[in-house]
Amino acid sequence: MNVIYMGLIMAICISSVSLAQSTYTNPWALKDVGTLPPVASLTGGVWLKGDLHVHSRHSKESSNHPISKIIDFSKAAGIDYVCITDHDNHVDGDVAHHTWADPEFKSESVLLLYGAEWTTTRGHGNVFSAKPYEHQRLYDVRDQRDVNVGAVKKELGIHLSANHPSGKDHFGYSYDMLESIEVWNSAVWPKNANAIMIWDDMLSSGRKLTGRGGSDVHHGAPDTPDKATKNTVQVKANNIGTPTTWVFATARTSQAVVDALTNGRVSVSANPYAPRVEFFADLDQDGKMDMMMGDNMKPTGKPVKFRVQLSGNSVAGEYTVRVIKNGNPFDTLQVNAKTPYVEFTDTPANLGRTYYRVMIEGTPTPYPQVPESMALSENMIALSNPIFFNFDPKF
Repeated sequence: MNVIYMGLIMAICISSVSLAQSTYTNPWALKDVGTLPPVASLTGGVWLKGDLHVHSRHSKESSNHPISKIIDFSKAAGIDYVCITDHDNHVDGDVAHHTWADPEFKSESVLLLYGAEWTTTRGHGNVFSAKPYEHQRLYDVRDQRDVNVGAVKKELGIHLSANHPSGKDHFGYSYDMLESIEVWNSAVWPKNANAIMIWDDMLSSGRKLTGRGGSDVHHGAPDTPDKATKNTVQVKANNIGTPTTWVFATARTSQAVVDALTNGRVSVSANPYAPRVEFFADLDQDGKMDMMMGDNMKPTGKPVKFRVQLSGNSVAGEYTVRVIKNGNPFDTLQVNAKTPYVEFTDTPANLGRTYYRVMIEGTPTPYPQVPESMALSENMIALSNPIFFNFDPKF
């Protein structure tokens, strides 16, 4: 009897397991993402260049860097916009009565974004906004759980970005709270390799994060020799615009800059005088480009023609275009100043995510105001944001 009874129990258990297995379906299996939002105009905009990580005298470790000097330098370099991101912990979160209240915080020619470097024990991030916001609330919630931080960030309606994600002050919060990530910090390009790796990890997992740059400049040129500090040498090596973040904005306004940054119509160049990379795709190969970097569309199942184009200043000689697909090297192409564009073809997957981005290498473009920056950037010229296929906007 015991043997028969145990056999029945085992049969029932096996049957239950089989039943459970047979009714389970993978909720994360590849499926059609449905209708995606339409792509914005590829011609109704203007390219604006700027720096999204700049410190003024309101950051305690800064030297010879009043806001007036930042604005004057930006004008001389042809910079269109700047976000002065002083460390909020240096003023206990009260950015509004320090950086923003500074009488020098004004310009008729350079767009000034409102922001700060969110400086916490779990790393650093930058805030970007077209208008003043209650930064004190974000500072006060810095030691709470990510869900609480995210709720405050959403209520404030701000753009939050991870700073130097692979450095000693790496971003230690959830990347789900972010709109962008600093993939190129300062003129020293080689130190950003791990930041690029993190970016590709986030993109491959479905997070549509914009890659952007930031000089992280802290020091300006002294007015007189006696005001020089041990950090004054940095002025000729790392300064505003090393690197430069370009945005394709719908208008020359602060809000349009933030919107373009959020939407990913962004590329980064080594300095304001280096060529800008633009990246497009022609879905049906009719000779008309249908999307650009930052855009997300459904593939047709047919090959797509991609175009990489260098605009602005170019140095004579060859540029190497490295195409990255889904985080992996895909192709290596060549362009030059005489023919500053190149095309390639590939077929994105019908189901599942696919993204492409490009990196440009070649002869550095001189930056007269910061002549030592070219050696630090080595042969890195520019990088694009991705063109996306089948990325779920609800991810």
